Amino acid sequence: MDWKSLPAFLAVAREGSLRAAAEQTGGTHATLRRQIEGLEAQLGVQLFRRSAGGLELTAAGRKLLPQALDAENALRQGFNAVRGLDSEASGRIRLSVDPMTAHFLLAPVLGEFLSLYPDIHIDMNLSYGIDSIERLETDVSIRHVREPNGDAVGRKLLPLSIGVFASREYVDRHLHDAGPRGEGLTWLGYGEVPELQAMIAASPFPRASVRHSIPDPAMHLHLARAGAGMTFLAAWVQSVFPELQRVPGTSLDQSRSTWVLMHGDLRRVRRVRLFVDFLYESLLERRADFIG
Repeated sequence: MDWKSLPAFLAVAREGSLRAAAEQTGGTHATLRRQIEGLEAQLGVQLFRRSAGGLELTAAGRKLLPQALDAENALRQGFNAVRGLDSEASGRIRLSVDPMTAHFLLAPVLGEFLSLYPDIHIDMNLSYGIDSIERLETDVSIRHVREPNGDAVGRKLLPLSIGVFASREYVDRHLHDAGPRGEGLTWLGYGEVPELQAMIAASPFPRASVRHSIPDPAMHLHLARAGAGMTFLAAWVQSVFPELQRVPGTSLDQSRSTWVLMHGDLRRVRRVRLFVDFLYESLLERRADFIG
């Protein structure tokens, strides 16, 4: 059996089209089509049928799917078991973290860790999206969430405080003359983001104008520092940028926490365990900055 056809079958089943499956696997449309056609020829059945919504599983495809998922899971467990045999403080670790945390909090921590363990190499993905630990897209992830899910295990560091911040100059210049519900003040906007709109509505300044559409949190940080308006930021920004202050009359949201997470099967890998322990202890020392 051509085992390359199994990931192709699962990708098309998950994505519903050859094009989307090719993007997800990093292959090409033509390659996936050949692999699916080859698998159908081996089995003597049709696995997908075309519909208005894309490619749908046939009865034979639906029967094969749970078996293919079991095979995929067994392979992952095998890979993790082999990886778990590594007992040396060397090798590569894939780290996923959002850019704001990486640039302003994590860089000095990583510098210290890498000086202590020169044979460990970090492959870092900076993204506000979340790489899947369950699908082995990353080894270690720093996440700011209410609760982690899936097969991820790790440590809850502490609450992540999020508040309304602006430059001290902006507060001194505009807050005194603002209306009782924020009239005359300015929010820096992310665009049509329902969660942000709800946070603005629940704030003391629901009538402040929302200007601009800036989806990048780092740009919000720098515009707030430049006096362009108010925005929601993690409380640690004040320890890094003292020209920022929490806007008087606002409170901190601590519904999220910062977690250091990894796949459960990687707990036996010494370099990963060393790294997670080091991150936890080092970030915990910055507890006051996180909590605000």
